[in-house]
Amino acid sequence: MLSARKILIADPDVTAARELASRLTALGYEVTGLARSAEEVIDMAAQAAPDLVFIETRLGAGNDGVPAADGVRRLRATPVIFVSRDDDEAALRRAGVTEPYGYLVTPFTNRELRVNVELALCREEALREARAREERFFDVSLDMLCVLNFNGYFKRLNPAWERTLGFTVGELMSRPFIEFVHPDDRDRTLRQNGEVRGGGQALAFENRYLCKDGSFRWFLWNAASDRDDQVIFSMARDVTARKRAEEEREKLVRDLRAALAEVTDLREILPICSYCRKIRDDENYWHSVESYLSRHTNARFSHGICPSCTESVVEPQLEWLDGQ
Repeated sequence: MLSARKILIADPDVTAARELASRLTALGYEVTGLARSAEEVIDMAAQAAPDLVFIETRLGAGNDGVPAADGVRRLRATPVIFVSRDDDEAALRRAGVTEPYGYLVTPFTNRELRVNVELALCREEALREARAREERFFDVSLDMLCVLNFNGYFKRLNPAWERTLGFTVGELMSRPFIEFVHPDDRDRTLRQNGEVRGGGQALAFENRYLCKDGSFRWFLWNAASDRDDQVIFSMARDVTARKRAEEEREKLVRDLRAALAEVTDLREILPICSYCRKIRDDENYWHSVESYLSRHTNARFSHGICPSCTESVVEPQLEWLDGQ
């Protein structure tokens, strides 16, 4: 059997609060307490952890229940239903600032009371499930997700940061983010950060971040700001492998171009002597093969004797010398 939902009531009118408590109890809910001030309802909400809070719109200083509702929502994200007497439209408009889960204007029936309670509880449950899915996505994402304060410190980081850089989340949040950026990338990173804080976006921005082992990894960033909350929402992807592949490809291209440049002068037909094998240059001078290639390429020669010449030239000469 499910336990009764716990409800806290805040109303400066004790008689009205007790009457509402009696009606809620008769409907099967558990009333955990009656508060008479904004401070009291916030303290009781912290201790009792209610599922729902009723707040009379005239609660608190200046007959305004909005601060109390804001305090309860910030404390535990607890749903709030406002109760207003005499159809106080001004109070209801003020209450709308806090995004309450329902309004009740006295007098109201038990059916209206139950409908408002159940709708508020269902809405809160749906929001909690949505927040849980968001938290799960945040935790399991392979990309680095973060919330950065306008003051330059990380406000929130997902576990991918620890896996990628080796620093703990606490270490990353304890220092200004720019301290983890490669020194050569800091100026343009700060310029990009300023553009995003001003309302722009970072799209495919690349920079290098420090790892705990002293190495650096390349990140590809997309980011946008929420200027009301003074934060930047960002996603970074580790593209270090891609950058290394690009560097290797560029080096290969440079090497191929250098090799092509070395043989450019040898692409045409060369005039070579049929007897001595010297090569004639463009100025009609004859050079040995070694000299010509040394002048026109970066090649260098180490001399040796091939097996054919050993058999046809060197060995007969040795035999002749032995016979002398």
